[in-house]
Amino acid sequence: MADRAGFTDYVTEHSDRMLRTAYLLTRDWARAEDLLQTALAKAWVAWGRIQDDPSPYVYRILTNTHASWWRLRWRGEVPTEHLPEIPSGDGAQAVDDRAVMLDALGRLSARQRAVVVLHYFEEMPVEQVADVLGCTASTVRTQMGRALVRLRVDPSLHVLKETR
Repeated sequence: MADRAGFTDYVTEHSDRMLRTAYLLTRDWARAEDLLQTALAKAWVAWGRIQDDPSPYVYRILTNTHASWWRLRWRGEVPTEHLPEIPSGDGAQAVDDRAVMLDALGRLSARQRAVVVLHYFEEMPVEQVADVLGCTASTVRTQMGRALVRLRVDPSLHVLKETR
């Protein structure tokens, strides 16, 4: 219970300042509140291990969480007054294309498939994929290269390319 009281006191005393820091990082009050809440939740989990002044640890959590959000955020969207025309395509073709791609992924080795899925679909950096799979970053790059070669020569994917 003493840990909880110390955490509550810390948050009460420092939350305004941390929220301002979060706002300066995000430049959006709603995202700043979300960032601060996430950082404090992570700090709460580690609160029993934090010794002396918790501020450097909590601010590091805050900045690291923001950095990970920033890396993952897609910046291709641009607000516009008018929506673009959306071509009405055959939805069944998209389902067929997806099935062909899943079959091609299924023909990769388990390690190659894991590397491709984690890196391209889950958008993990190579180093993080290496940590998840318990290997080196160079192994991940090698496996990714081999997987991409196999996908490039896969005849079922050539059919997709030719129909476009």
